[in-house]
Amino acid sequence: MENEKLIEGGVCNNGGEDSRQKEEDEKMEKFYDLIRSFHEARNRRRQELNELEDKRIKKNKVRRLSKDHEDRKQQPSGWVPSFEWQDFTEEIEFRRPPTVFPSPCNYNSKEVENMKQQRKEEDGLDLKLTL
Repeated sequence: MENEKLIEGGVCNNGGEDSRQKEEDEKMEKFYDLIRSFHEARNRRRQELNELEDKRIKKNKVRRLSKDHEDRKQQPSGWVPSFEWQDFTEEIEFRRPPTVFPSPCNYNSKEVENMKQQRKEEDGLDLKLTL
């Protein structure tokens, strides 16, 4: 029992296991500290970017509002239409519709029937379903 030591009636390993365990604990603590600092840095960067975005939006709003205000000052109040009684009393002339209407179709009924018959002969099959 070279590596064991008696302390107050108990047995304790005094070898490399305690030192290895302590080293592993320290490494784990460093690892978690590293992760924690990474999260904090990421959150700070997000907050900075959000603040910059908010400032940019506010700046654009102020710029837009000041530009609108300047435009209103520079331009007169706008054109206001005015009507007089004579505008409504004049006779309105409408265009007349054409006296001769064009025919809706250039084919007469015999030509249409002949065309249908020719198509039917060319197709060769009657695909109409009848009861």
